[in-house]
Amino acid sequence: MTDYKIITLREQPEIKNAAAQWFSSKWGVPKEAYLECMEDYLSGKTEYGWYLCLDGDKIIGGMGVIENDFHERKDLAPNVCAVYTEADYRGKGIAGRLLDFTVYDMKSKHITPIYLITDHVGFYERYGWEFFCMVQGSDPEPSRMYIHR
Repeated sequence: MTDYKIITLREQPEIKNAAAQWFSSKWGVPKEAYLECMEDYLSGKTEYGWYLCLDGDKIIGGMGVIENDFHERKDLAPNVCAVYTEADYRGKGIAGRLLDFTVYDMKSKHITPIYLITDHVGFYERYGWEFFCMVQGSDPEPSRMYIHR
């Protein structure tokens, strides 16, 4: 992989607004919602972090960890959310590196297990995630819930 850099938002808090805008543009969730979660992380109110992959100064991938990713199973927390890699950078292992980095960071803070919801089958398993159960989210169809222990 080229010299892409994976960071926590705490390492470069000055890019918070750009990161919130980037996530908002990918997922259609208001920038303010991302900013609120990012502020909680940057202020130390939570250890649920935000992780970015940078190509120079350009955000090319990212994900966060939040309490609940819009599903009814409030007991399954925290959740990896907003996993995204720019189309031109896919297939280069960026999402996998971000997932591994995020899991390592959470475990270093004794936050385990962690969960995520997805409609993808076969991708997350490559990085140590296991199918856990189906959950009802905001979509009419249930989504797959994965766990990383």
